[in-house]
Amino acid sequence: MIRKFIFTVLFFLPVALFAQDLKFGYVDMNQLFTSMPETEVASSRLDTLTKRYEGELLSMQEEYRKKSTEFVAQRDTILESIRVRRMAEIQDLQERMQEFYQFSERDLQTQRTQLLTPINEKLQRAVKAVGEENGFVYIFDTSANAGMVYWSMDKCTDVTNLVRSKLNLK
Repeated sequence: MIRKFIFTVLFFLPVALFAQDLKFGYVDMNQLFTSMPETEVASSRLDTLTKRYEGELLSMQEEYRKKSTEFVAQRDTILESIRVRRMAEIQDLQERMQEFYQFSERDLQTQRTQLLTPINEKLQRAVKAVGEENGFVYIFDTSANAGMVYWSMDKCTDVTNLVRSKLNLK
């Protein structure tokens, strides 16, 4: 019995003493990410690319609508061979629209990843640097609610401004 007591004291006393010096911080990563100028530039590029793809798709849809309308209006008066060829053209255009849509979605995702990943990595490095420079053991992301059900904000430090300074943001 005395051994268990001594073991418990020797084991938990250093842990309890160590726990008193732990520093916890929190930051809203999403808010910082959206306030970074690089994010605005990336979003602008993605918007421009999206609009280009949408414009091309609208053009293809208009061509499809026009050919379909003409075909429906003339299908009873044209030769069978011409009707078959026009149906094939319309079907081909429909397939090209689908392929273009799939390509544009993949390309937009690729571009989004290429543009936003370096920005996210820069933000992660800034948070890590703030943590190391200021002796934080944990910095929680309040925007993601990463599984944290409760924490006492008054026992944590808001490091948003420290990270903002590290990123040279206003």
